[in-house]
Amino acid sequence: MNIGNATATPYPGNTAGQAQARAAQAGTQQLTEAELKRVAELKATDAKVRAHEMAHMAAGQGVVTSGPSYTYAYGPDGRAYAVGGEVGVDTAPEQSPQANIDKGRRIQAAALAPAEPSGQDLRVAAAGRALQAEGVRELARLQRDAVTSETPRLSVWA
Repeated sequence: MNIGNATATPYPGNTAGQAQARAAQAGTQQLTEAELKRVAELKATDAKVRAHEMAHMAAGQGVVTSGPSYTYAYGPDGRAYAVGGEVGVDTAPEQSPQANIDKGRRIQAAALAPAEPSGQDLRVAAAGRALQAEGVRELARLQRDAVTSETPRLSVWA
């Protein structure tokens, strides 16, 4: 759930140019069984990564600052597959305690929306919990101060 740029890395052992050349040959040349297996793995990873980032997007109403950005790897078929992804999330504090409580909850929901949250997702959720807790503490302090200022005081002169 960070903000990042999409990058592509070649299939191990191939440069990007070699991967593209293989793609041009793919129509006339069959992939080996190992290459087909690798393509299937990359397709599954791509689908999982995209679903993960879409879960953040769907749950992150009001806190998502940017759409998904993906990191790509080239498969032996010369195609690029998403192997990592990021979604930007606003974790900055708000002006009011209640706004921080609400925003902290939304951050946590966005961060923990995927079935398998990453380490970064867990760190973002912790930031959301901290923001929420700070809002609760500040709201309690304000309520305590309001009660204290409204309490009549009895002065005794000796």
